[in-house]
Amino acid sequence: MVKTSSAKKLESAGQSKSPNEAVSGERESRPSPIDVHVGGRIRLRRTLLQMSQERLGDALGLTFQQVQKYERGANRVGASRLFDLSRVLDVPVSFFFDDLPAAYGSGGGARSNSVQAGGFAEAQDGFGAPDDLFSRKETVDLVRAYYRIIEQPVRKRVLDLIKSMGPERVTE
Repeated sequence: MVKTSSAKKLESAGQSKSPNEAVSGERESRPSPIDVHVGGRIRLRRTLLQMSQERLGDALGLTFQQVQKYERGANRVGASRLFDLSRVLDVPVSFFFDDLPAAYGSGGGARSNSVQAGGFAEAQDGFGAPDDLFSRKETVDLVRAYYRIIEQPVRKRVLDLIKSMGPERVTE
């Protein structure tokens, strides 16, 4: 691999850059919108479980400051850490990417917007609704109260009751 002069200067100064950064220039100091989205989902789930950043950090072998950085998107979450988070927070790994705005997913990755995998995500209304319902205290309180109902049949009846009280949804 041929190193650029800027990569050589950084290396001689004791700093190194990835090959992509050496070619494309400095990495911006702003967090990626995807990292911010994933961090917000981590915070959402942690909050719904009434778990402190310290407790989550302990479960993962991290400090609460590291958890804060993940939640802000300042630190990128690696694949193994995301897997650990999914186990501790009791959600599938895909939860962290649910409701990712389409503009972020069209960067030429493995899946284009025109071809989407079917499954559970199709029928869901997301956590990232336009008015961000899940950042409201009353929504979090409702979800917490719902999950405090121990008996599954009772929980299902409560859900059916709430659905019956709202307006009918129009499906295409």
